[in-house]
Formats: sequence, C-alpha cells, structure tokens
Amino acid sequence: MSHIDFPPCPRVVSPSNDRRRAFQDRTRLIERSLFAFIWKFSKRDQLVLLVVTLTLFPLLYLTLELPKRIINEAIGAGSSVIEVYGFEFDQITYLMILCGLFLLAVLCHGLLKMRINTMKGVLAERLLRRFRYTLIARILRFPQPYFERTSQGELVSMVTAESEPMGGLMGDAVAQPVLQAGQMLTILGFLFFQSVAFGLAAVALIPLQAWLIPKLQRQINLLNKKRVVQVRALAAEIGEAAAGAGTLRKHGGWRHRMAMVGDRLGHLFAIRFDIYQKKFFMKFLNNFITQLTPFFFFSIGGYLVIQGDVTLGALVAALAAYKDLSSPWKELLAYYNQSADMSLRWETIIERFQPSGMVDEALFYEEPEDIPHLRGDIVLDQVTVRDGDGNPVLEDISLTVKGGSVVGITAPNDEDRRAFGEVIMRESLATSGTVTLSGHDVQSLHQAVIAQRMGQATSRPVMFQGNFGDNVLMPMRFAPQAGGSISDAIREAQRTGNSADDLHVNWLDPMRGNFADQGDIRGFWYQLVQGMGSSDALVRRALDQSFDPEAHPKLRDALIALRPRVAEALKAAELDRYVYGFDRDAYHPALPLAENLLFATPVVEITPDLLGERMDFLRTLHEMELGEQLEAMSRDIIDMLRQIFGQTGTDHPLFRRVGLDAAVYEAALDLVTRKPLGAQMEDRELALLFTIPARITAEQIGPSFPDEVAARVLDMRRLHSDTLRAQMVDLFDPITDDGLVTGLSVMENVLFGKVSDTAGARADELRKVVGDVLAEAEVTPLVIELIFEVPIALGGANLPAMYAEPLSVGRAAIKRPDILILDKVLASYDAEAQQGLFENLRALLPDTTIIYLNDAFEDDSVFDQHFEIVQGRLVGAEGARAEADSEVGADLARKVDALSRTPMFAGLKRKQLRLLAFGARWYDARPGDYVFHKNDDPTDGAYMVIEGEADLILPADNGAEERLIATVGPGALVGELGLIRGEPRALDMRARSELTCLRIGEEEFMAVVENDAATAFRLLQVVAGYVNT
Repeated sequence: MSHIDFPPCPRVVSPSNDRRRAFQDRTRLIERSLFAFIWKFSKRDQLVLLVVTLTLFPLLYLTLELPKRIINEAIGAGSSVIEVYGFEFDQITYLMILCGLFLLAVLCHGLLKMRINTMKGVLAERLLRRFRYTLIARILRFPQPYFERTSQGELVSMVTAESEPMGGLMGDAVAQPVLQAGQMLTILGFLFFQSVAFGLAAVALIPLQAWLIPKLQRQINLLNKKRVVQVRALAAEIGEAAAGAGTLRKHGGWRHRMAMVGDRLGHLFAIRFDIYQKKFFMKFLNNFITQLTPFFFFSIGGYLVIQGDVTLGALVAALAAYKDLSSPWKELLAYYNQSADMSLRWETIIERFQPSGMVDEALFYEEPEDIPHLRGDIVLDQVTVRDGDGNPVLEDISLTVKGGSVVGITAPNDEDRRAFGEVIMRESLATSGTVTLSGHDVQSLHQAVIAQRMGQATSRPVMFQGNFGDNVLMPMRFAPQAGGSISDAIREAQRTGNSADDLHVNWLDPMRGNFADQGDIRGFWYQLVQGMGSSDALVRRALDQSFDPEAHPKLRDALIALRPRVAEALKAAELDRYVYGFDRDAYHPALPLAENLLFATPVVEITPDLLGERMDFLRTLHEMELGEQLEAMSRDIIDMLRQIFGQTGTDHPLFRRVGLDAAVYEAALDLVTRKPLGAQMEDRELALLFTIPARITAEQIGPSFPDEVAARVLDMRRLHSDTLRAQMVDLFDPITDDGLVTGLSVMENVLFGKVSDTAGARADELRKVVGDVLAEAEVTPLVIELIFEVPIALGGANLPAMYAEPLSVGRAAIKRPDILILDKVLASYDAEAQQGLFENLRALLPDTTIIYLNDAFEDDSVFDQHFEIVQGRLVGAEGARAEADSEVGADLARKVDALSRTPMFAGLKRKQLRLLAFGARWYDARPGDYVFHKNDDPTDGAYMVIEGEADLILPADNGAEERLIATVGPGALVGELGLIRGEPRALDMRARSELTCLRIGEEEFMAVVENDAATAFRLLQVVAGYVNT
C-alpha cells in the first residue's frame, strides 16, 4: 500500500521498546468527542490530506476556465492567426493546444481526486482499526460482573456493525468539508469572476432550497414511521391469519378477517399516497428551483451577451460550472447529517465502554517491574462483594489462608463460590474491605503477576476455538519469544495503535512454569491427568484421533509394531470378530467404495468439485461397466436418506454420523428428483452422484448393498488398481501392511482395520483391550499427547464436560502457580477421582496454596483448613449483615434470610430469592388457628414455616375422628403440591404453637420452579418422597 500511503512515518523501533507508549495511547480514557479522537490520532495525516486537497482547486478552476477560452479565443477568434504571450499560432493549432490542456487538466484533476479519495480511505481504515482495537482492549479490562448485566451481543455489535459507519467519517473529518466547500467556492468564484450577475443567480435560490427541502423531508420521514407501524401490524395480522386459517374456515371468520386486512391495506394505501404526493412534490419543487437558475442564466446572461457585457464563451462556461455546483452542496449537507449521527453513536458506544471497576491500564498493559511470588498468607479483611444491582453477595468475610496450605471452602450456593474465587483473582472488586496476597493488596498487583502466579479452574471452563493444546498451554504463551526483523504488517499495526507482537513467531515459554522444554510441559500434564483419574477417558478420546505421522514418528512406529500383539489380545478375548481387518483380497464393508476400489485412503476430503476435476477417473469407471451401477447405487442411497431424514433433517446427529456433507446431500437429492435414472447427465452431475459412494460404506447401506458391485470392485482392484491409483495418486495413499493408514485413527491403525458397527457394547471392551496393550508397551503417553491436537469448536461446543474439566485444571496448574483455586472441578467425576486430584496436586505443587471450593465435601479432614460460607456469610463469624437502606429493604432482607435457611430454597441464586421474597407475605397464627382447610382453593399459595409448629390433619368425615398426618416445623414447605397440580387442599393445616409463616403466592412459586432447575429437581425429590410414603 506504499504507493497510496501517506508520507512515511518515522523509523519504527523494536516493539519491546515501543510497547509502553503504544499501550498507553490505545488504552487510556477514550476521547469524549469523535472529532477529538480523530484529531488526536491523525492530526498529521489530516493536515497532509488537507494540503493535497487544496492543490485540487487550481486544477478545478482550469477545467472551468479552459472551455471559455476554447470558445472565445480559439473557435470565436476573429482571425486565422492568434498571438499568445508573444507566440503566433494558427487557429486550428491553438484550438488543439487548448483542448489538449483541457484534457490534461481533467486528467490531473481526476488523478488527484482519486489520490485524495484513496488517502481518505486508508486513513479511515487506520482510525477504525485503532478504535476497534481500543474497544477490544478495554473489554479485557472490564470487571466480570459487568458482563452479567451487559449483553455480549451488544458489545460485539458496537465493536463491529455500529462502529463501521464511523470509518467513513474518520477519513472525511477534515478533507471532506474542505473539498466540497472549496469546490463550491471555486465554482462560485469563477461565476462571479465572469459576471456578478452570474454569481448572484447561482446563490440566490440556495437558501430557499436549504430551508424548504429539509422541511418537506421531515414530513416524509414522519409518514414513513407511520408506514412502518402499519406494515408491522399487517405482518402480525397475516401471521395470525396463517396460523389460524383452519379456525377461520371452520367458524366462518374469514370474511371479517379479510375485511380487517383490507382496512389495514387501506391505511397503508392512504399513507403511501400522502408519501408519494409529498415526495414527488418535493422533487418537482427541487427540480423547478434548480432549473430557475439556468432560466436566469439564459435570460439575463443572454441579454448581457447581446449587450456585449459578457462573452458567449463566458456564458457557456458559467452554465457548465453551475451544473457542477449542486453536487458539493449536497455532499456538504450529507456530511453535516452524517457527522451529527456519528457523534451521537460515538457517545453511546463510549458510555458503554467506560464501566466503573475496570482494571487500571497501568496494571494491565504496561510492562511490570517484577513478578513477585505469592507464597505467603491470603488475608480477607471484612470483605463485602456486591452484584451489579448493588445487593451483597459476600458479606463481611474475614479469614486467613495460610501460605502453602490446602484449604477447603464449603459453599452450597454457586454465587458464593464464584464471588469468593473472583474477589481473590481480582475478577470482581470488593466494595469494602481488603484482599491481601502474600502482603500485596490484590488491587495493586499487575495483571501479569496474577496471570503467572495464580490459577483458577471451574467445572465449566471458557474454551477458545483452536485445539486442546492451545487452550491448555495458554498460560505458557504470554509473550512472543522470538525477535527478528519488523515486518510491514507490524509497522502498520504500530501506526494504528494495535499490538506490535508478531502472531506468527514462537510464543511458547516453558520457563513460565519452570520447565526445560515442551516435552517437560507435556510430561507434567500427563502426570496431572493421571492423578485426576481422567487419563483413561482422555486415552479413549485420543484413540479416535488421527495424526500426522511425520510429526509423531515414535507413535507411528509403535502402532505398526504393536499390531500383532493387539491382534493376539483381541483373539484371546474373543473380540477379533468385531474387527474388519484390511485384506487386499477382500471387500472391506467399513470403507467407502472408492477406497475399496483403490485399496487406499484419501489424504483430502473428496468433494464433487474435486471429482469433477478427475473426469478421466470417472470415464474409466464407465468403460469398466461400473458407472451405471454406481449411479443406481447413489440414487438408492439418496432415496433411503430422503425417507429417513427428509429434505431438512441434515442437522440431526444421526445424519452427521453418516459422514455426508449436508450441502452435497441436498444437491444430490435435488438432482435425482429432477433427472430420473437413464437421463443424460453432465460431467459435474456425475461427479456429484459418485461422491455418495465415495463417502458411504457398505455397512451403512446394509443388506441392500449389491454383492455383484463388491465382486466387480474386487475384480477391478486386481486388474486395474495401479492404473486407477495413478489417476488419483495425489488424493489417496495406499493401504500397506508395514505402513500407517493415512487419515485413520490411532485405534484403527493399531487394529489395522475398523471396528464393526455390530460390536455394540463390546466396542468398549475392545477399546479397553487395546488400551491395556498400549499401556503395557508404555505407548500411552505418546497417545495421550494427541489430545493436544483435538480440535475445539467455537465456545467448546464439541467437547464434553469429562474432557473440558481436565482442560480447565490443566490450564490453571500447568504454570505451577503459587495460588490455585479449584471451583467444584471434576463435578462429573466420582469422589474417588476428586480425592485423587487432591493428593496428586499436592505432590505436583508442594509449595502452592490450593483452595478447593465445593457445595460439600465428604471428608473435610483432608484439608489443612476448612471454612464454610452460607448465603454470603462465613459460618461462625460475628457481626450483623449489611444494613438495609430502608424499612422496606430490611423486611425484604429478613424474608430472604428466612427463605435461604430452608432446604428447598437454600441453593437459589440471590436474585431468585429476592424475587421470591418480594412476592411473599408474612402470616402469623395462634395455637389452634387454621391456616387452611381441606378442599380450599390452593391458589392462595404455599406456606413456608419459619417459627413454631403446625399439624397437618385429615378432618373427620362420616363420623370418623380427625387423624393427625404429620407435624411440621421450621423449614417445612406446605401446599406446594396443590399449586403444581392445581387441585384443592387435601388436608387441614392448624397451628400447634405460635406460628410464623411466609406465604408464597402461586405466581411467584411457579416462576421459581419453572426457571430454576435445582429447585425443580428438589421438588421432584419431595414428590418422590410423598409417593414412597
């Protein structure tokens, strides 16, 4: 881009020397004004652009002046010889000279204008790139609670879509108004220079246009808003009619409905009619006013030409100049509207990107002076943490965790656990109190210290698109390790305030975890997952992973060498019959037809386009009389899939197991529908159909796979495999006894075959036998390394929890931190695995302070210290809860506290508890008072007993005595089943002593049950208990 760039910037020095200034420029408080941002970061470039713009106006004047001279001095000359500046020219030569100068002026004017527009575009992209980078850099400093009350989609939209239009204005900020105003003034100056009357005629009606046209446009805009409202209402009525068409037919409502639609369309017509009237009247008025000026030119200008006051050439030039006058005027108006709109958009974005509680930029982007260890005590002194609504999550927490100890913290509520971990990791800031880590206030620590010396793992980690290794080794890739020459891309990044770090160099730094090399890192991770008890699960996943033999030569050689031992082990376990081995003389039912034909596996995905490029291969199949059979088979397969999945079932998990691309299936289905068997096919259509048997196996097709096709394929393989393979040599690798089978998994390579679909549950036994052989041969560490290459989709959607949790723990522990926080990790594993993790981490990280957070521990004696947090309070701590702001707030707090102590609602999130408490009402009863009677309507709510006792009684009936069913006390919830089932009360509830209850209304109770899975599950347990009794 150097040929369209601004003048070169000063020499760029090494990124490490320049990083602090660059980070300060892009992360400090964003300018409150869009134009302040533009001027601050592009002042020099804007001035250069301004100078270049100013050089345009003389050329513009020349393009206006030269036509006049051509008419007056060349065409309208009185003699055949013309003298100019002492030189004589004949009339034709002088005409050609002037025309050539005009062409040259137009060319230079156009090239210069192109240069200006290109410079504006480059400048706009640089400023937009800087702005977006600044916003993203600020997102990384946002406090975690801010994301809970702000939609991520909203932030993404602001960074992408909403900031996009600003780019144009950023480039136009100075040059555009100067360019358009300058063009306008140049044209007006030319007109005034020809005649004052011409200039006055040109500007006379501009004020009228500037006042009248926007006024009419505002009226049209209002009508358009009304039109949108009516269109939305029409859409709703159409949708309603479509959904209820059957009801309208059955009950005779279509006539009235169509009258409603007609009425709505009538409103739309009336609004449209008004819009058209005003719109075309505005156009007429604008065109009429615009044409009035030429009227003045023709009438007044013609009179002046006749009188001899101006020349004919001047009049013609003035008319041509006036035609160009309206364009810059319109551009100026558009620029004014755009700048006003973008300024409002800027203020909206800036407001959202400056939340309180952001990490100080000096503690985030600037280089830290040192990275101190945090092996001392962790002290929380009267720490209170509030959520985004200002409600306390943790209250007055004071505790000391001894450095190097193993600590268990029981907290049934996940909000408590998360808040405790986040306040130590500085993801949330304490609203009061202090958190001290090894003598350092956590708020004064550089983020690099927290990133290297602390780790946190959860059962639901955030995973980034890439592979397993990228996620686990994230802490080891803090900064690029290799220096070198600074590329043009890095220079451009520095110029736009972006990161000066080169993404494409080595970032892995084993020393961040005190490792010698990458092999040590993987060895540590292997020990870690072994101790977690998750190595077996990871090995099972790795067995399904394919790999590059050049990158893993030891594993390749080991798998080939182990094939006989694996075969013997399977035979001894009587599992060999579930394996289809690769045999050159037999058709393999688990390989697609093309792979059977070539006895080879593909090195790339076989697509219709790829097959279409190999028409010689397809023609060979036809010559060998296999083409028609393949086409018929493809049609049968497509028809079978259509019957199962239809046209829109390609998102079903079972369809994905077929291995056929959805787009290929849909295209093939359309083809076989349009063209029956025997119809003339184009080459690309044949390639599309032949893709089907190239992807689907005989085992998937089942008994309908023709035996004659298998026999024919084997004959062709024996007779022509070399010829066919030569035609596809770059797409397939042959299957050989002493080599790795390309594209197949570890499991399939060590088996030298594929597991049959008929294996069912025996497939797990087969995997175990293979795993045991690998373990005996000490190959397991080589296999488990392949986990690092497992691809991870966006958000980790393709990775089950049993693999995500080892990733989370590995990412937190791989840097050997001084403080490690584990929040309910291995939740999907059993207690034995969790106990193994405790012991293994202590052995691997002997000096680390390890904090385990969980809702409960089977044995808390394994910890050096143990604390319990219930509803935000440290159990056993003294002191009252935070005072409410009012009596209403104090009453709400009492209700929340009472509900949180009951088993049913103890695990509810604070917000759910507050909503439940807000709708609850206190209810008091004296001994003997009835709270409700049998057969009463249950909609008055459920009763939570807070203090006292109550009897649940089956009243007397037909002379029988009343019967006491149960006596309930504090914490009991009575009447909830009636709410759920909508049935009358089954018993009487009578106060046995002074009774205090919270009556929870039907709406509030059902809202909690429907929106909180944990509460619904506990309720099911209660119901199950009633059924059992």
